[in-house]
Amino acid sequence: MVLDILMIEDEPNIAEAVRFILGRDGWQLQLHADGLGGIEAIRQARPRLVILDLMLPHRSGAEILADLRSDPDAALAATPVLMLTARGQTPELAAQADAVLGKPFANDDLRAQVRRMLA
Repeated sequence: MVLDILMIEDEPNIAEAVRFILGRDGWQLQLHADGLGGIEAIRQARPRLVILDLMLPHRSGAEILADLRSDPDAALAATPVLMLTARGQTPELAAQADAVLGKPFANDDLRAQVRRMLA
């Protein structure tokens, strides 16, 4: 089975809420809790979409995103990324991520963004 979404989020309440919301729509979701092994988790899972928190322990979401975009595997480097941030969108972040969603976000906004990115 192909993994639809890999989410890297350190806040358990947000991660479980997203898993519940997107799982109801039938998406297969795997969670990873910190930035330390984030890029390795993406390489192993090869998801169709990465949902990535900006502020993570050990390595930031921005660092993981930069590693992903510079991966020598072109298909992996092109994996769509939805960045979640409580800090607002920056031009650098917007240039690297395929979409940015501010925290807190509405469930319907998350669902619409995921549907659009996985269409």
